[in-house]
This record gives sequence, structure tokens and C-alpha cells, in this order.
Amino acid sequence: MTAPTGGARSKTIATWLALLGGPLGLHRFYLHGFGDRWGWLLWPPTLAGAYGVQRMRAFGQDDQLAWLLIPLLGLVIAATMLTAIVYGLTPDAKWTARHDPRGEALSSPWLNVLGAVAGLALGATALIASIAFMAQRFFEYRTLQQAAATAPPDQTKSQRLKR
Repeated sequence: MTAPTGGARSKTIATWLALLGGPLGLHRFYLHGFGDRWGWLLWPPTLAGAYGVQRMRAFGQDDQLAWLLIPLLGLVIAATMLTAIVYGLTPDAKWTARHDPRGEALSSPWLNVLGAVAGLALGATALIASIAFMAQRFFEYRTLQQAAATAPPDQTKSQRLKR
């Protein structure tokens, strides 16, 4: 896709939009306009993950739907942080050819690098936290299933969960 006609697109602004508003597709809308389907496709997993966070706050850690939805948010954050890294480290000549053919947009090399570094830090944190969260919840769920399967039949469910 090419940038919509009507103006140059700054690499610095695109990098920081991906960093700060990536899960909402702000960087995509900046570069390609509001008709960009990839920008709109970021919304469903972001909203589903935010809903999972809200469910966990309301129902606690035992809510299975929440532990399935929350990693979606982490994965979207990690993916958009990768986009910020790619934008920030794209060579100026390649960026200019693709998004700023007239060379009008202002760009700051240091802000681009700082955006890429921040994207790396936030993206790695979100990805590792998502993986750890999914693994923890999965193994807790499996442990509860195994405990319920091996408990004597005369115990009630609440007695089995107290173990």
C-alpha cells in the first residue's frame, strides 16, 4: 500500500504512533488513511484482551475466558512494538521512497532510535508476560483437573478445591 495523497509521512511520527497507539492502529491510519483494513483489524483482539482484563478484575483469576482473552492484548502489543522497531530502524532512503516521495516530512534520527528501543523493551515485556500468563493459567487449570479426577468420590467440589 502507498500513503494517501495529500502529504508526506514522517518516520518519527509513525514510529511513536506505533509505540503509543499501536494496538488501536493509529500508525496504520497515519500512513494509509482510515480505509486501511489492517488498522481496523487490530481493534478486535485489542478490545477482546481489554475485555479479558476487565473480566479478571470483576471475577478474579479463576475466570477461564479472561485467561484466554488477556494474552490477545499482549500479543497485539508485542506485534505493534515490533512495527515501531521496524519503522524506527528503516533506512531513510527506503522510508522516503515509500512514504515521503517529495522529502517534505521532518524526521529525527535520535527519536526514531529511542522509539525503536522503547518498542523493543515494551514488546519483549508484553510478549514474555503473555507467554508466562498463559502457561501459568494452563498449568493451574490442568492441576485442578487432575486433582478433581483423583479425589475420592465422597468429597464435594469445595472440599477438593480447598486442597
